[in-house]
Amino acid sequence: MDISIQKSKLLNHQEIQITGSKSESNRLLLLKALYPEIKIENLSNSDDSVLMQRALVSNDNIIDIHHAGTAMRFLTAYLSIQNGKEVTITGSSRMKERPIKILVDALRTLGADITYLDNDGFPPLKIVGKKLTKNKVSLNANVSSQYISALLLIASKLEAGLELTLKGKITSLPYIEMTLSLLNQVGIDTSFVENTIVVKPNFSVLKPQTLTVESDWSSASYFYSLIALSEIGTEITIASYKKESLQGDSILAKIYKNLGVKTYYNENSVRLVKVNKVSKKGLIFHLSDAPDIAQTIVVTAFGLGEACEMTGLQTLKIKETDRLVALKIELEKLGAEVIITNSSLRLEASSNINANVLIATYKDHRMAMAFAPLGLKTSISIENADVVSKSYPQFWEDFRAIGFNLK
Repeated sequence: MDISIQKSKLLNHQEIQITGSKSESNRLLLLKALYPEIKIENLSNSDDSVLMQRALVSNDNIIDIHHAGTAMRFLTAYLSIQNGKEVTITGSSRMKERPIKILVDALRTLGADITYLDNDGFPPLKIVGKKLTKNKVSLNANVSSQYISALLLIASKLEAGLELTLKGKITSLPYIEMTLSLLNQVGIDTSFVENTIVVKPNFSVLKPQTLTVESDWSSASYFYSLIALSEIGTEITIASYKKESLQGDSILAKIYKNLGVKTYYNENSVRLVKVNKVSKKGLIFHLSDAPDIAQTIVVTAFGLGEACEMTGLQTLKIKETDRLVALKIELEKLGAEVIITNSSLRLEASSNINANVLIATYKDHRMAMAFAPLGLKTSISIENADVVSKSYPQFWEDFRAIGFNLK
């Protein structure tokens, strides 16, 4: 399904309820599978979380997680400790191109029985679950935080817990801290001193508890973009959010202050207000801790006619698509000048936006959603727009409700 966006104007003073964080939901779903006494509220309704739920209760010998990268990594760890259970885990053609060797090597170091079925280092995998008695492993600290979180989430069920040493400078630290915070909330003992993380074993029944998932900050980024591209005085309220968030993408409030958006925190929501034009020229952002919002930020800067430089983007090349290449191609269709490396992107300032351009999404939900706010500046079309269901199924309905003219 393609969607055409006629040049639109945002309705003022609207309120939107956004689904629970995919990152928090998938971590809690795995913990609930290990400790059934946990209950979860405001669970994400994203495709990824739905697939994660189904896989965790499945008795099938083959689990297909389609495009869900987080689920692939978390489930690889989870299935490794399901004693006596033999499962093949696979996914889409793109998933079979996304590396998983770092995680598999770490799990094998702990004693896991995992076999590559096609290409070494990539899914599909055959996993024979067993008790893992070893407890020490080390990883380079700049790897995807999902590999690290996958190990931490199963650690309390290992015979001797886990001592994980991270070598070098840590990237995506907020996602590691999110995982540790959730472990602590449910009653699992952890420590994080210098570059060593320790998770103590826990085979007892946890105290029954209900955890409420905060709404997704990555999804909030598209509303920050909308306000940044709107007239001064335009505002929108999004729920349910809190100031002290576990999510790394909550750095949006600080980043978009540079783009003219002020964030007001209420008890269970945030109000975004366009208060001024861009506060400084030559925007530079280091996003190794929050790479998922890179697409939104650069499209916002383009819509504002501002130059922008982003670094720390090395993980974008192994996402649903090579997001750096995809951004360069699609922004240049619109008239932008973009320079990329393996870990950075530079956008030159430009006052021209080409109209009636069809944006390819590359089966990547964030490509569709990041470019949509440009509908405030020009008529634009989004190819395969239903890809948004991966993380935000109500995205187009919410955009229509706040004034977007969609066909």
